[in-house]
Parts: sequence; C-alpha cells; structure tokens
Amino acid sequence: MFSTKKGQIALISVHGDPAVKIGKEEAGGQNVYVRQVGEALAKQGWQVDMFTRRAEPTQEAIVEHSPGCRTIRLTAGPQKFVGRNKLFDYLPEFVEAFLSFQQQEGIVYPLVHTNYWLSSWVGMELRKRQPIKQIHTYHSLGAVKYQASTTVPLIASTRLSIEKTCLETVDCVVATSPQERDHMRSLVSTKGNIDIIPCGTDIRRFGAVDRQTARQQLGISPETKVVLYVGRFDPRKGIETLVRAVNYPEVRQHSDFKLMIAGGSRPGQSDGDERERIEGIVNELKLGDRTEFVGRLDHTQLPTYYAAADVCVVPSHYEPFGLVAIEAMASGTPVVASDVGGLQFTVVPEETGLLAPAQDEAAFAAAIGRILADPTWRDQLSKASRQRVEARFSWDGVASQLSELYLSHLSQLHNEFFSASVS
Repeated sequence: MFSTKKGQIALISVHGDPAVKIGKEEAGGQNVYVRQVGEALAKQGWQVDMFTRRAEPTQEAIVEHSPGCRTIRLTAGPQKFVGRNKLFDYLPEFVEAFLSFQQQEGIVYPLVHTNYWLSSWVGMELRKRQPIKQIHTYHSLGAVKYQASTTVPLIASTRLSIEKTCLETVDCVVATSPQERDHMRSLVSTKGNIDIIPCGTDIRRFGAVDRQTARQQLGISPETKVVLYVGRFDPRKGIETLVRAVNYPEVRQHSDFKLMIAGGSRPGQSDGDERERIEGIVNELKLGDRTEFVGRLDHTQLPTYYAAADVCVVPSHYEPFGLVAIEAMASGTPVVASDVGGLQFTVVPEETGLLAPAQDEAAFAAAIGRILADPTWRDQLSKASRQRVEARFSWDGVASQLSELYLSHLSQLHNEFFSASVS
C-alpha cells in the first residue's frame, strides 16, 4: 500500500547531504539544490523526506528543516567522509537502509527524485523492489566531465554505464539547461524522457542587501574594485585561471583592486591540497596583498559578499548549471563565467555579464577588465541580472514545475496500479 499522507515523496542524494554546511569537501551546488527544492516543495504541500548518507557518527539521524521537510541520514559504509568516487560499493547497503526506514515508518514512497549518478543506481534498484516512479537529475555528466579531465578515475566506466541506463529507463530525467539536455542526447543516449527545469535561488535572501551597506559591513571602501569567487577548492572549478587573470594589466591597472576567494577547505583532503596550490600561485604572482581567502561562508554571509563585489567570476571547466552565477545575479552582481554548459544558459553575454573560453586567462582578464573599467555599464548589467533571475530562476518557480512533473507521473502510477488491480 502507498502512504495515505498527501504527496509524500523522497529526494535521494547519497553523497550530497542537504543538511551539511556548504563549502565542506564535495558540498556545493547539489546540496543547495536538494535542500532548497525540498523546502520549496514542502511549502507547496508535499511531505518531503531527503535521504543522504551519514558521514560522521556525531551527525543527527534526522534533521527537521521546516514543516513537511526533513533530512534522513542512513548508515551505508563507514561513518566518515568517503569521496564520491569510492562510494559505489556502499550503495547496496544504502538501498537496504532505505527499505528498512520505509518499513519502520509504514510507508512506501510512490515517487523518488534521485540526484547524481550514485543516487540514480539506488533509485533503479528500488524500482526493482516496489512500484515507484523515478525522476532523476544528473548534476554533472561523466561523459562531459571526463572529456575535460586529465585523469579518469577507476569508477569511470561504471558511472558512464549507469548514466546511460538511467537516461534510457527511468521515468524522466530533469535537465537544468538546454545545453545539458543536448549533452545527454549527443553523449549519453538518444533514448529516454527529458524535461528541462532549471535550478533556482532564493530571490528574497539574495538581493536583500545593497552594495553600499554590504561594503560597510565588510569594511571595504567604495573605491575598491572587488572581484569575487565563490565555490569549492577543486581544480575543475578553474580558480587558477581567475588568479592568473587578475594579474593581467586589464585588472591589475586598478590601484585598489581586491580578489576575494570564498570557500572552505580541509587540511589533508583534496580540497585542502587545492587551496595550498592556489595560495602558492597567489604568492608566485605577488598577489598576496590583493587577495583574501575569506573561508567558508554560510547562508547568512553569502548575500553580503555577493552584493559587495563589482563582479563575480565563475571560471569552471564545466558546469551543468552553475548556482553561483544566479546567486550573484540575484544579488545584482554581474558575472564573468566560462562559456560552457549551463553557464551559457544562465548568463546572457553583454546583458547580465560576459562569457569567456574556459581556462583562457587572457580572455577572463579582458572580460573582468571591461566591467571594472565602466561603472555605468556595470550598473546596467546589475539591474538586468536581477531582473533575469526574478523572471526565470526562483526556487518557488522551480518547485512548481517539479510539482507538476511529479503529479503527472504519480497520476500514471495510480492508473497503472488501478489497472493491475482490476485485471
């Protein structure tokens, strides 16, 4: 029997804990997406349980976020951080823990929305055990990621196979941009159902503070040219490109420019190694007096940093969507981003910011320099950025689109269940 609770659904994000602080190792856009989608769906009347893997023994098993929305941490493998490339062997244990939780609660989730390829495997295994509908969001595609990587992990062939099976067999895959859909069709499979529903951002939180107030709070003078990066320390995020770009004359000519790099790191982990590497490049270029590593920012701090910046730079080698770009745009901050993936969808060149070829430090320097050199145009980009996010990328709007998709597939499930009962 299905749950009698109205609209009870499960969001599964094995490695992306919705309740963890953003900026921790391997905690980024996916964590934000799942958490924000879950809370927005709950406001629309759904009962949302978000399932993830417990990574520390001190973590709470259940975290209540808002009425109708909670994170449930399941034990699968050791209760410690395990990199996503080493989690696959623990997925069968995750499936069993999920089924045990359902049994304890006396429910069967009629629909699961899985996130990232690891979770897609979990969802496909659950479909073998019970009649459910599965919606999936990739967040990144192995076929794209490995093209841009110099080293390919041992799990790569498994991932590529599962991503193909997922697209061809689940009820619907949600692409977050037309570019991501095109990559699915050209690089993964021509089969399967795809809907385009973008990621979103909190348009009430981002944009709530003006530039002057933000700078006063952070102790930044009105004349300082602020270039901001927000994200993880990961070679694929392209921080090196940004650091080298600001050393070009187009940027360095401003006597009072400041590069702010926001993101957490853990000593001894891969993100800690990347931070040390970036710090080494900063010192090599003698940019130490112009660069500030501000550390991990929580949701109360981020809007202030975005608002204080003249430009936010997203230099990723690849992004299927790019949440940082729309957070900055919602804050009225123009974006210079890599001309890749979903960033081609979120950033409108010459209207809300500029695009530059990934890993092209000279092109990034020229784009950043153009915005810094023309405050009037920067203000025009700022206004257009905010308008675009309000019109296209609010979490409430994203949740409404997902809600319609869920209801459509749940209706199909009801009809299939009814037909089977009659026969």
